[in-house]
This record gives sequence, C-alpha cells and structure tokens, in this order.
Amino acid sequence: MDRATRAQKAERLNLAWALLRRRPGSHVVQELVRRYSLSPRQAYRYLHQAQRLQRPVPILAPTVAFTVKLPPPLISELRGFAAAHDLSLSQLVSQALSAMLQRGRRRG
Repeated sequence: MDRATRAQKAERLNLAWALLRRRPGSHVVQELVRRYSLSPRQAYRYLHQAQRLQRPVPILAPTVAFTVKLPPPLISELRGFAAAHDLSLSQLVSQALSAMLQRGRRRG
C-alpha cells in the first residue's frame, strides 16, 4: 500500500478535527475507516493527532524540485534569514517569488 501524501494527511487530519468538534472519538475513527479505507489503527493515529490541533492544518499544493544557481553569499544570507524566521529555504523562496510575481501582475 502506498503512503499518504502530505495533502492526503492534511485532509484526513482536518476531517478528524472537524468531526471531533461534533462527535465522540469512536465515531471519528469509524468515519475515517469508512471514508478513506484506513485500518482502525491508522484512523486512531489521525484521531490522536487531530486531538492536539488548535485549528485545521493547511493543505499545501504538491511541490517539485527546482534547482537554481546562486552566489554563495546570497545563499548564506537566505539561510540566515530562513533560520531567523523559522522557515525552510523552500518556504522562503516560494514566498519571495510569489510576492514578486504578485507585484508584477498589479502593474499590468
């Protein structure tokens, strides 16, 4: 059996979180088993994770590796900035490129 993607895990956690707000845990497990064809053991894992959530988790789009070449000083600066803001390099670059592209769209 294939492992769940991050998006699938987020979807399952969010459903468990939403159901927990309306039903007891045993009903949540049954619904996860029925809806996603999970084993009861795996459904309980999602239930336990969902019980610790304060709010639903974001469902992120899948990512693909994209290689760029940058000068070493810029890479060091990016790593430092990412660490200071508790971001991965991928998150930092994604946010920066999205912001730049948004600014470019507003001018047109």
